[in-house]
Amino acid sequence: MIGLTKSFDLREFEEIVERAIRRARSEELRLVGEAVKKLAEYMETGFKATIERIEKIEERIEKIEERIEEHSKILKEHSKRLEELSRVVGELKVAIGSIGRRWGRDLEKTVIELYKHLLVERGITPERIEKFIYRDLEGKYHVKGSTIEFDIYIHDDKVYLIEVKSHAEIDHVEWFYKRAEIYEKITSRKPYKLVLIAVNIDEDAYTRARELGIDVICGSIIY
Repeated sequence: MIGLTKSFDLREFEEIVERAIRRARSEELRLVGEAVKKLAEYMETGFKATIERIEKIEERIEKIEERIEEHSKILKEHSKRLEELSRVVGELKVAIGSIGRRWGRDLEKTVIELYKHLLVERGITPERIEKFIYRDLEGKYHVKGSTIEFDIYIHDDKVYLIEVKSHAEIDHVEWFYKRAEIYEKITSRKPYKLVLIAVNIDEDAYTRARELGIDVICGSIIY
């Protein structure tokens, strides 16, 4: 029988096992601690990055708000300028109206000159347009003492009656046609053509002129 060279000490074995377990737990806890530390560092870094992003976004928002405020101020300033411009335009219209009352003939010549090429195309020489003025002293054709006035152009025994307006309305068209009838009664000559020249003309006035056979020369039709 083979004998043991050294006796087995149970207590010593138990101590060895216990030390191993403590070391294992200690190592496990150390590893867990390191993992928690790394996790904390990661979260801290992530939070910092997130906070920095939020701060940058807030800065952008502040800049946008500043721009919006600046734009609001600019819009308010433009609004004031538009109001001033509207006032100036209104005053200009009054001034132009005053000029029109005093210098109507000169402005009329300007309009004729503006559409000179269209008149020439119709066989009318602008430089030869004359004034026809008739004073109805007895009220035979219109109101007693009223003056009936036309721009006329006569060529090859043909009479062209011409009306010039800066802005033609339907009343102007119908009165032009009515005066043409009066002209025929006064002179016993039927006009060859009625020509209305206008910088602007209302749509209904343009339609009415076409219905009455009036030739329209205009810059634009106002709808």
